[in-house]
Formats: sequence, C-alpha cells, structure tokens
Amino acid sequence: MKSTAMRTHMCGELNESHIGTTISVCGWVGRRREHGEKLAFVDLRDHSGIIQCVVDNDVDVRSEYVVRITGVVRARPDGTINTSLSTGKVEVGECVVEVLNSAEPPPFPVDQRADDVDEAVRLKYRYLDIRRERMQKNLRVRAKVNSAIRGAMEENGFLEVETPLLMPSTPEGAREFLVPSRKEHGSFFALPQSPQLWKQLLMVSGVDRYYQIAKCLRDEDLRADRQYEFMQLDAEMSFVSQDDVLEFIGRAVVAAAKAVTGEAPPTIERITWREAMERFGSDKPDLRFGMELVELTSLFSSTEFKAFAGAECIKGIRVDAVTYPEAAAYGRNKLDALTDRAKKAGAKGLVWMKVGADSAVESPVAKFLSDAERIALVSTMGAIEGDLILLVADDWTTTVEVLGTLRNDIGRPPVHEGPYRYVWVTEFPLFIGVDPVTGNPRPGHHPFCHPHPEDLHLFENEPLKVRALAYDLVLNGWELGSGSIRIHEPELQRRVFNRLGITDEEADKRFGFFLQPFKYGAPPHGGFAFGIDRLTAILAGEENIREVIAFPKTQSGSDPMTNAPTPVEPAHLADLGLRLLPPPATA
Repeated sequence: MKSTAMRTHMCGELNESHIGTTISVCGWVGRRREHGEKLAFVDLRDHSGIIQCVVDNDVDVRSEYVVRITGVVRARPDGTINTSLSTGKVEVGECVVEVLNSAEPPPFPVDQRADDVDEAVRLKYRYLDIRRERMQKNLRVRAKVNSAIRGAMEENGFLEVETPLLMPSTPEGAREFLVPSRKEHGSFFALPQSPQLWKQLLMVSGVDRYYQIAKCLRDEDLRADRQYEFMQLDAEMSFVSQDDVLEFIGRAVVAAAKAVTGEAPPTIERITWREAMERFGSDKPDLRFGMELVELTSLFSSTEFKAFAGAECIKGIRVDAVTYPEAAAYGRNKLDALTDRAKKAGAKGLVWMKVGADSAVESPVAKFLSDAERIALVSTMGAIEGDLILLVADDWTTTVEVLGTLRNDIGRPPVHEGPYRYVWVTEFPLFIGVDPVTGNPRPGHHPFCHPHPEDLHLFENEPLKVRALAYDLVLNGWELGSGSIRIHEPELQRRVFNRLGITDEEADKRFGFFLQPFKYGAPPHGGFAFGIDRLTAILAGEENIREVIAFPKTQSGSDPMTNAPTPVEPAHLADLGLRLLPPPATA
C-alpha cells in the first residue's frame, strides 16, 4: 500500500524482507503486555493485521489508543515466533511512540471475543465492532464482490446508470416505504423496491445494456437474509432471450465468487420450478444434500390404510415421502415434534416409518401395509436399516411444501458450509393463487413478466397453469435474485393488467408514465437482479447478512446506534400535512 505522510507501511504487511528497515506504522493499540521493568510489548492493529512493537515501559498507551510508532523491523528472538500472525516472525524495536488520540475503555473487547457479545451491544457501538478483524474482512469481501461485478458487467458492454430513489408507488409484491410530499399535501413518493420500471424505460430509450449496483428498500419483516435496505446488482438488456440473460448474469456471479475464493464455481445448474418443487419441495432448492421427495401415490393405490387409500383416484390428492437417514432411533418426543412441525406447515398429519432389517417397518400404520407395499416402499425410497421415512398425503402444493420444509429442517447445513451449489430455477408460474376477495389471480413475480408463448392459450380460462419467462438464481438454498423476460407489447401488458383486475383507466393512472413510452417502439428485453448482501454473506462464511453490512438494522428493525426510527417534531408533521393517529389498542 502506498505510504502517507504519517506511515510508511501497514501493520500487517511487515515481514522478514523488512528486517533492518526503519518504518512508521499507525493504528490502534490492541494489547499492552509488561516485559520486565523496562520494556513492554504493544500489539498495534490496523485493518491489515497486527504487528508487535517493543516500547519503553514508561510509555502510557492503553487499549484502543490511536498511535504512530516509528522503529526498526527486526527478527523475533528464538522461541517467540507467533505462527498465528502473518507478521509473527518479526517485531518493531527502538520505538518512538506518538499518541495521536487517547481512548476510553471500550464496552467490549475489540477482537474475536466480541462474537460472544450481545448483537444489540455490537450494533450500538458498530463503529467499534467494525474495527474487528472479522468485520474488516467481511467489508473487504463485499468490496471485492462489487468490484468484480462491475468489471464483469462492463466487460460485457453494460452501461452503469443511476435511477431515482423517489418514485410513484408501484405493485411489486412487497410493502413500500412512503415519503410524504411537502409541496403537495396528501401525495407521496415511494422509495424503490427495485429500479424495475426505470430500467425497462432505459431499454425503450435505446441504452441496450444497463446495470446498477442499486439501493432498494422494502418495508418487510427482517430476518437473517433480509433488511429494510439492501443492495442488488440490477441489470437489463435488449434483444435477448432468457438464455442470454442467464449467461450474462452467470458471468458476473462467477467473477464475484472467483474474486473472493480464488476459484470459479462449477457450471450453474438449471431446473424448472415444477421440478424444484417435485424434488425438493421448495422453489429455493438446496442441492448440497439428498433427501429428495418421492411420489408414492400409485404404490398405495390398493392400500388398506385409509389416509392413503384412494388418493390416486381423488383429483389433486397424492402421497409423497422423504427419507431421513439414520433417524430410526428417534424417540416419541422427536417424532411428535416432527408431526407438529408438519401440521404447522399445513399438513393434516404426518406418517413416520422406521426401517429395520430385511425391509421391516415399524410404524403405527405398519399393520395396514401388505408385505408387497412395505417392500416396495423401502425399495422405492432407497431406504436402509436405521432410516426414517416420512410421508404426507394431501393436495400437491401442501404435500411438497410440507415435506420440503421438513427436508430443510432436518438435513440442511448452514448456508455457507459445503460446496457452493448455484442453480437457475426457471418457468415459474405467471400467477400464484387467487385473491379471495376479488377472485383475480395474483402475480407470481410482478406484473411485467412475459407469459410463456406456449401457454398463452390458457391465459383467460386457466391462468394458474400459465408459465412465465421468469427465473431465479439460488445458492445453497438462499434465493440470490430473480428476473424475467419482460412484456414489451402494450396490448399484452394491458391484458395482464386486466387479468389482475387492473382496469385500463387504473393502469393509465398508475402506470401511464410507463405504458406511454411503450407505444413508441419498445424492444424485446429482459433482466435480472440479485442481492449483493446475500451473495457476500455466503462467500464470507456468514449466516446473517447483517455481518456483511456496515450499519444494519436489528431484526426488530431498529438502529441501536442512532435510536432510529425516532419521533419527529409536530411542526415537521404539520409542514408535511400529516397528523398521527393514536397507536392501535393492544389486547
């Protein structure tokens, strides 16, 4: 690193090649240890690492003092080498210490011991938390990801364009943050859930290939992979097919992974949404472990067990199962807990079967199974002695989703462990479910996804069977992002709006600024966006995206450091034309 007026080197870059060199380093005092009556060891820390400095014992420096130390690099004496430090073979002697700033004792140790400190305390003093090696590493991993993404996008002809943060409210499936207008009382801007509309307009504008590392905001409940504010790679391109989009985005993801790990991930796999649900019970499939779902409806077509009997003949009812390896030793409490979990996920019940020697089955329902059914069950599931088979009978959606939930609960390793398994999930439904009030279908992704051309004949009468030219990118069971080929024909866009219950008049009112430009020649186009926070967390070996964000919110949505959100003065509300309602009554 280039020297400055105050330092010649970073602490962590000193090594045996610098022995005999007079250097100056700056940083924070990590630890101070007495060494006899005349000397003390000071561990000086900056973001690059730690260097041991030997100073006069009368030098008054304490934990987290900011100092500049000038001295001569020398080899550590025999028997004192610290192999856990990159600088462990050298130290700095003949030191002159300049205290640049003193410090109060920190509220927690500024080292890895802070991992055990309550997160609320860490976030209250986040500026101290970020001094730690773990947080410094994570933020630099994030910077590598951003840099690699930018390089890959620009190498492939994408133009970086910034889009507005203040925009009209749009139906993108999540709750928005609204910003009241001071100039027009009663009117509001919305903060962008994504730059979706703007990037499509850029395609109409002839930009051809757009990208942005965009700030997006959604007023949703927070969790390990979700914050109010998040960053995403947002991209759009004209005159492309779905395969083109997946290829370009795949290059950016591979570049980011390689920049952090030093290795390019293997080919990104690809499966359809239907296959993901059938095999893994999730549209965010984790491919790192087995336990795939198996349909057994026909196997039980003649069974005496009433819960399964006739499932093959009842429209929409099926039997599926998953094998839990080496779990036959589970006692009643654990089995009851699995049953409760299945019911909480939507099942009416759960059937369990312990596999013994010679395909024997122990289960409350075993007496209802014929020998042929028992043998066929164990064989079809590929189960062996000691395994536990879990079965659910219900409609397709409930069956696969319940077993998918159990599969993840039972077998899924931490998101950052094991190999990185990237997978494209394609052919999502255009519509998912029906609004119970209006009877209109609900959009699967958003109302701008292009219907699959092969399914347009189903659009009016069987909308839930229509596939979209939509796709998600999933890594180790976390959805990194989603995208689609867009609707570029104004009439088809209106047709989709109408099917969602949005009239032409309402569409013109809410999206006129968006629909009008499409009358002037919109090219076929498609795009994608993926969460940089999520990708960075996995690559950094973290389970929570808060660990790769400099100043995140807590899971409750607050900021302990600034105490946000905070009330505002009545005069400010009056200026915006707002009046607060009393808080809702609690039971």
